[in-house]
Amino acid sequence: MEYLDLAPATHASGTVRLPGSKSISNRFLLLAALAEGETAIRDLLLSDDVERMLEALKALGIDWQRGEDNDFIVRGAAGVFPVKQAELFLGNAGTAFRPLTAALALSGGDYRLSGVPRMHERPIGDLVDALRQLGADTRYLGNAGFPPLEIRPAAIRPGGRVTVRGEASSQFLTALLLALPTTGAGATVEVAGELISKPYVEITLNLMARFGVDVERDGWRAFRIPAGARYRSPGTVFVEGDASAASYFLAAGAIAGGPVRVEGVGRDSIQGDVRFAEALAAMGAQVSMGPNWIEARAPAGGRLKAIDLDCNHIPDAAMTLAVAALFAEGTTRLRNIASWRVKETDRLAAMAAELRKLGATVEEGGDFIAVSGRPTFIPGASIDTYDDHRMAMCLSLACLGGVPLRINDPQCVNKTFPDYFERFAGLLAPVIAIDGPSASGKGTVAALVAERLGFHYLDSGALYRLVALAAIRAGVSLEDGESLARIAETLPARFEGGRILLGGTDATEAIRSEECSAGSSKVAAFPAVRGALAGAPARLPSGARPGRRGPGHGVGGVPGRRSQGLPHGDARGARGTPP
Repeated sequence: MEYLDLAPATHASGTVRLPGSKSISNRFLLLAALAEGETAIRDLLLSDDVERMLEALKALGIDWQRGEDNDFIVRGAAGVFPVKQAELFLGNAGTAFRPLTAALALSGGDYRLSGVPRMHERPIGDLVDALRQLGADTRYLGNAGFPPLEIRPAAIRPGGRVTVRGEASSQFLTALLLALPTTGAGATVEVAGELISKPYVEITLNLMARFGVDVERDGWRAFRIPAGARYRSPGTVFVEGDASAASYFLAAGAIAGGPVRVEGVGRDSIQGDVRFAEALAAMGAQVSMGPNWIEARAPAGGRLKAIDLDCNHIPDAAMTLAVAALFAEGTTRLRNIASWRVKETDRLAAMAAELRKLGATVEEGGDFIAVSGRPTFIPGASIDTYDDHRMAMCLSLACLGGVPLRINDPQCVNKTFPDYFERFAGLLAPVIAIDGPSASGKGTVAALVAERLGFHYLDSGALYRLVALAAIRAGVSLEDGESLARIAETLPARFEGGRILLGGTDATEAIRSEECSAGSSKVAAFPAVRGALAGAPARLPSGARPGRRGPGHGVGGVPGRRSQGLPHGDARGARGTPP
């Protein structure tokens, strides 16, 4: 199995231009294929899921051509697929499989739709039941209620009312709404049960309107498509940046100093996941937003705080909150996320398992997850990704705990964001550690290198001496590793003008005492203390960090016993195949 090793990091800053939204890209492609006229799609996402849609449309006789970069031209078929018999492989792309199932079921052809094994475990029965109400002949080729499917010509009964359940996936409603205008008859879709992921339905309605079909609605219970509706090309359309992908970078800024800015989504976005920024703000992050950008940085006080949040409106971005919860004070509870269980993997079970590998205390329920923050991070955790792009991307944030991290099967991000890890690495500042025997000059060398490069300089030995001094003053035994780790986690240190302050008092000379020097060796021997100090540079208030900062560089430093550390500009880690 391939893997990617991420270096420990404690600071993130910079700007990321987002790739196109998967949800918008595949909806635009299908709408353009069903419309009258030619549509130019700009900034289309190039990823596995979108490639599966492009391949399927080509197999169905739709003429499309790629222009420069991520621009495509699609010549619509006016609601009728030219090819009436085809076998389509759609990978694990729900945004292709569900809408194509509905469109093909109403088109009068013979088709077989299949995917990867996980796609065959993702439910589709609610959509098939709704299509059968319209007279569609849609059959299961494996287990009832799941792909693969066979679709045969049938006498479709257009118009009237059709009911679809909304609890499992909003994609079933989206699929019906996208397909029904091809019949030309008026129809009403009624939703039974609670509709989840409502913002994704908002995307569908918005894009349908751009192609000339305005859907009337009665709240979230009923949607009426007018008689005579048909899709017409709007000419040129632009794909927004992916708001779900934005969550990883914004969280990095909130966790590890920032600022981190994403471009391609903002205040004017039609995607519900932009509300992830509100959740970060509720955790204490400093968040600002423009029409086409969002920026996040760490709380003014340095630490995030836990939240209790109904995440029905941001189910994908909520995964990022589960990882951000590791860095928050208290226990974060994310509710109403039962849909995680029927995504690319059972994300509730998978997330709980991987967070525990990192040292977290996690409670997993039927539709919630609770994550206790500020664990002692376990270095070198090997994170399994379950062939799920979002598991890989959001869990990469754990390296900001100042520990090395291994991501197994990193290429699973190709589903939506092929160059994610390169973009993520561009924000990070991991560590160069300069080590050596006592009095060998390592501190002098580290300070000179930091000065030359314009990086922050961190004397990790000073941190250990400060922990020892704080423990001595508090009467804590230097043999009590657990108590020492708690002191390290909340160390009230400041570095100002060459002075080292502890709790606002100058401790520059005090930490050089023989007692503190001897105590620092005892303190550094405890893994829990080393883990607690790993994130110290990111936790120090702005202006209180040691050294200086140059343009484009961030604070870093993974304290190691008797070493001086400073950040380096390359966070790419090492890719390889284990022997």
